[in-house]
Amino acid sequence: MTPSIIISYDDTANDRDALALGRVLTDAGASAALAYVRHARSPQRAQEVVEERRAVDLLERGVAAIRAPESARHVVVHASTGEGLRELAIREAADIIVFGSDYRTAEGTVRPGTSAERLLSGGPVAVALAPAGLHARAGLQVQRIGVLAEGGDDAPQQTARSLATALGARVVEAGDPVDVLVVGSSAGAAHGRVTLSAAAEYEIETSSVPVLVLPRGAAVSFREPALSAA
Repeated sequence: MTPSIIISYDDTANDRDALALGRVLTDAGASAALAYVRHARSPQRAQEVVEERRAVDLLERGVAAIRAPESARHVVVHASTGEGLRELAIREAADIIVFGSDYRTAEGTVRPGTSAERLLSGGPVAVALAPAGLHARAGLQVQRIGVLAEGGDDAPQQTARSLATALGARVVEAGDPVDVLVVGSSAGAAHGRVTLSAAAEYEIETSSVPVLVLPRGAAVSFREPALSAA
């Protein structure tokens, strides 16, 4: 089954990083949708029409940037960006929400913003985080995928293997240089929910590559394994 992703996008530099990471995941076979969260409606109808048009135009620019005209566009009105995206992901049965890093993040590093942090604390969907400045690179070449998992959960390893297959990459041993890091939730997390251990939080905060954080026990399959010849 093709995984589905929702890219959080508001046309800022950091959300253009999210677009760049989303493009990598669509290259791996995921279907993409873009979402922009407005925090309130205008009480004046004329102004509301203008704001609606701006939101639609913004998403059109995002879709053009990843060259995926078939992508769905969602304008969400919610006081909280994180909660709005969470509700959208549940409604659309999305597998991953893709974020850029916090706007104050130093280039080449990863730092979840407030909206991403909400979903990293008990959220029901995987979260992908792009390092700041990713969109300005010539292109992310994924050749090595790393895994950080806690005991009893094979979902990170399964996800890393399927992503590697889809991108022509390989899964490497802990400590080796990587181009993408797949992180599992803590051993104490509820099944299907994201909760990070202190070790995982440290790895994310010190990462210079995109990170994909999974709910406990919930693998994302980018490509069905080929059947072995009889």
